[in-house]
Amino acid sequence: MNGSVLVTKRVYPEAVDFLRTKFEHVDYVASDDGLTPAELLARAKGKQAIVSQLTDKFTPDVIGQLDGVKVIANVAVGFDNVNVPAATGKGILVTNTPDVLTETTADFAWSLLMAAARRVVEGHAFVHSGAWKRWTIDLLVGEDVHHRTIGIFGMGRIGQAVARRALGFSMRVLYHDAERVAADIESALKLEFVDKERLLKESDYVSLHVPLLDSTRKLIGEPELKLMKPSAILVNTARGPVVDEAALAAALKAGVIRSAGLDVFEREPEVHPELLTLPNVVLAPHIASASIATRRRMSMMAAENAVAAVAGERPPNLVNRDLWRD
Repeated sequence: MNGSVLVTKRVYPEAVDFLRTKFEHVDYVASDDGLTPAELLARAKGKQAIVSQLTDKFTPDVIGQLDGVKVIANVAVGFDNVNVPAATGKGILVTNTPDVLTETTADFAWSLLMAAARRVVEGHAFVHSGAWKRWTIDLLVGEDVHHRTIGIFGMGRIGQAVARRALGFSMRVLYHDAERVAADIESALKLEFVDKERLLKESDYVSLHVPLLDSTRKLIGEPELKLMKPSAILVNTARGPVVDEAALAAALKAGVIRSAGLDVFEREPEVHPELLTLPNVVLAPHIASASIATRRRMSMMAAENAVAAVAGERPPNLVNRDLWRD
């Protein structure tokens, strides 16, 4: 196939090999550093496709200068790094990699939840430090998970996967979303749809699985944290700006809530400095989807989306669907 594609950052090699069988030219940036906006625009010249990652910021200004580009294929389920309305206005297709990371991300949300509840990271540090001298009745006691209440914000694919796992712990599952899910899903997962305030007040665990929108930015801030139980634990594997980090740090320090598990942050890779000093928060570097199989498949899906778009076919995972007329 004639054409040229830019891969902005290192991906799994089979995706690059696949692109090389389909495109005349593959401009592969085999680095983890990422491109500045100026570098991105320079290397995008003459390209019909861009395989991008979350660190690539496609602002309206950048998109306005992407002449000839047919598709931005994001290696992620999220696409808040791309101004989709601007891309749509420019006639550029935007794609993502949903579904493949659903179960992997749900697994990791539970990893954070369990680690925070049972103080696994504190225990690991305690043993390694040599401070463990004897067993005592209340050594690093934490919170039970079984038969407790979990509140889930966002009952999409990942939210539902988290809820399925909660059934195995005999948990009560509350959820809040812009729209209720179908009755058969509520029944199968034993879900209870509630308003935001009730979810926060009644949940022992609050897990966030919403996209980053104007309506979800700082969804959890000081007022919301004050509604939660002092024993509650907050888990965020969605997007960093969904939580007000300064408010969360203050709440954790003051004992407003018990603990938190965070995989995402407001200004990645920067983390609010107070969070780094607190023992009652588990921090991870945005790795919820980071299983080998999942990251390989994400790389391939983005490549497949790019190939389909340039070939004039509907990409399998099109975000701005209004651009496509069957």
